[in-house]
Amino acid sequence: MDVHVTTQEPLLENAPTPLLLPQKTPKTPTQRTMRKAFKGTSHLAKLLPTGTVLIFQTLSPLFTHQGQCQTLTSKTMTTCLLTLCSISCFLLSFTDSFRDERGKVRYGVASLKGLWVLDASIRVPVDEAEKYRLRFIDFFHAFMSILVFLAVALLDGSVVSCFFPKPSEEAKELLVTLPIGIGIVCSVLFVAFPSQRHGIGFPLSRN
Repeated sequence: MDVHVTTQEPLLENAPTPLLLPQKTPKTPTQRTMRKAFKGTSHLAKLLPTGTVLIFQTLSPLFTHQGQCQTLTSKTMTTCLLTLCSISCFLLSFTDSFRDERGKVRYGVASLKGLWVLDASIRVPVDEAEKYRLRFIDFFHAFMSILVFLAVALLDGSVVSCFFPKPSEEAKELLVTLPIGIGIVCSVLFVAFPSQRHGIGFPLSRN
């Protein structure tokens, strides 16, 4: 007896349909610039005291009400926050640290004679006091820290929306390019003239 085997080809309508990946919409030059700007914020923040940056990033959305600033009080509090953080960046640039005989980190403020240690019971050895003296480059880094902080503040959406709720196209372009330009210049200068201090809020030295 002959056995006939018939093979059925699968119907096209039963074939699995390939997954269609959503196409990415091309980004405008402004969006690409803003993306680079937000990436640059984390890089610039590394040049500033950690505590100051943390306080600013925490209180900025609260004081500005997520960028609304509908009252004069909100703008005043935001202005005070920016001022105090700028002063903090300036003053902390003059702080330094060292390890005592037990290896504990001690902080102090640079002076013309050496380092004024916050803990009055501890003093820097006389032979090492010279390298902690106040120098011109300390003032240079202090002013640069203020510029870097202002660049970080201009990259913060809440602050920009608070003081510039409806900026013109030229103002938008300036608010994007200005902090990036400040950040690039300051980053180059910090690399060219590095600071040897490891003050409050900055990474500690292994020594």
